[in-house]
Amino acid sequence: MAMKDQRLIARLPLLWGAFYCLPLLAGCFGLLAIALPTHAVEENAESTTKPESKSELNLSPEVIEQSPVLQRWLKSIPNLSEDIRNDPSFVTRVQVGYSYFPSSEGTSGFIVGVEDVFIGETPLTVSADYQQNFRGDRQAYGADLHYYVFPLGGYFNASPIVGYRYAKAADDYSVSGANVGVRLRLVPSRTGAADLTLDQSWIVGDREGLSITKLNVGYALTQNFRLSTDLEWHSTADEGDSRVGVNVEWFY
Repeated sequence: MAMKDQRLIARLPLLWGAFYCLPLLAGCFGLLAIALPTHAVEENAESTTKPESKSELNLSPEVIEQSPVLQRWLKSIPNLSEDIRNDPSFVTRVQVGYSYFPSSEGTSGFIVGVEDVFIGETPLTVSADYQQNFRGDRQAYGADLHYYVFPLGGYFNASPIVGYRYAKAADDYSVSGANVGVRLRLVPSRTGAADLTLDQSWIVGDREGLSITKLNVGYALTQNFRLSTDLEWHSTADEGDSRVGVNVEWFY
């Protein structure tokens, strides 16, 4: 009997230790039970953040067909920063205006032209114009190619000028030939709302050359029309001429 009591007394510390461990074990199992549903909820949340497919948008085919933007987003999410960088900050324009020639006895005339017709989706554009006074002794026309060297969506750009041009001012000069030079453009407001363009080119003629400097400042009046001003100077080795123009431009 004394031997059994001694064994029972020896086991008491183990029993008390097991009693105190029960809450700890219960807490561990409780945490495990909580963690398993939480993990399932997280997986469910991740699945709900995935983009919906075309069939899950619940939109009619007519709505999708009439929205090029929606069609593009359904194919793939676009890189908006890259689009803004490469989307042209200036637009194609058709120009009609009044011209005044102070160096040709103050005669008046007109100008018609088109600016920056894009060749596909490249930075290459074509420009052309025709100008003369109403008396007929001051005339110029030509067409040029421009290849813009910086991203088209920027606030500043530059391009070489390569083309053909003819210019005549009464008996002072008559020059025709290749027209080469450079164009600088500042665009404080995108999509033709406002810009400033400076062209400097030279006509390489058979007998003499002609330097042409042109400054154009434009500001949009409406979504489709804008008003612009031209300042243009022609100069040869011996003679010079100038033109001031006020133009109405239509965004094409």
